[in-house]
Amino acid sequence: MHALAHRKVMKTLSAKFKQVHGSGEAQWDLSAIDSMDHIGAQMFWQAWGYKRPASLKLAPGQEEFFKRLEAAGKLELPRQRKQHMGWITTLGGGILHFFEHLQGFVKLIGQVTQDLWRFVKSPIRGPWKEISANIFHAGFQALGITALVGFLIGVVLSYLSAQQLRNFGGDIYLVNLLGMSIIRELGPLLAAILVAGRSGSSITAQLGVMRVTEELDAMLVMGISHGFRLVMPKVVALAISMPLLVIWTDTMALVGGMVAAKIELNLSARYFIQKLPDAVPLANYMIGLGKGTVFGMLIALVSCHFGLRIQPNTESLGRGTTTSVVTAITVVILADAVFAIVFNGVGF
Repeated sequence: MHALAHRKVMKTLSAKFKQVHGSGEAQWDLSAIDSMDHIGAQMFWQAWGYKRPASLKLAPGQEEFFKRLEAAGKLELPRQRKQHMGWITTLGGGILHFFEHLQGFVKLIGQVTQDLWRFVKSPIRGPWKEISANIFHAGFQALGITALVGFLIGVVLSYLSAQQLRNFGGDIYLVNLLGMSIIRELGPLLAAILVAGRSGSSITAQLGVMRVTEELDAMLVMGISHGFRLVMPKVVALAISMPLLVIWTDTMALVGGMVAAKIELNLSARYFIQKLPDAVPLANYMIGLGKGTVFGMLIALVSCHFGLRIQPNTESLGRGTTTSVVTAITVVILADAVFAIVFNGVGF
């Protein structure tokens, strides 16, 4: 095999074999060959067109190779049937797959609602430790990244807005622009996207690993509900953590905008703080907090939905985690669009 792997060796041999075999009068005598392995026999077999030639002499040990090749026959791959309208099948499968996920998501919402009612009726036996742990992991540990990103977004938004407002002499309206955009839209959306990428992937991976290690099956054997001990605490924790993260992100973004306004437009921090309550009505602040609560619950539900559907193998775990993050971010943006339509005339 090493000798045949050299450049143009196999091509030269195949051309010679084809020339000799094509004449139809060749007599093959392999009895003078001292040793031959399966690779050599296969090379001859392919040159003969996958059948014995009319005149062939073999050494005693060579007969076995060609008997095996004859028994194996010619390798033929199954003919693939051509699909003329494969895109319709793909589209139909995608639609059915979407409604399957939608049905499972609705069932999960119903299960969480039942678990919340059970928790309200008997709060002493509720999963308080799980809720507290999820608030710490999804809320407190996310303060650093949300503060950094929020501050930078505030700086960028303030800097770019100041350049445009200066051209029209509207420097004093920078507070109105930053306040409305950050408190009503950017703050909740930015915090939700960061939490979906950070905590949402963690929730899906945690449930997926529990599926791989058969911990979920063990919980069912012991009579422990997945929804009451795993899903509901995460939904409650994110519903509590997200509004607090929205307040934190809004604050850091406004601080960043204030710093950029001082540098770019020489607006003092005192003026910025005094003008902000008049520029942003209280309704916008409440809308932002409501968005945070809804976004947190949606992120937890989507992450748990995909986490519980992961199969006990590593490939499904990676694919499910990726799909969970992408779907959570998409759902958050869709929910934000619904909020914008519903509260179109509120807070102005």
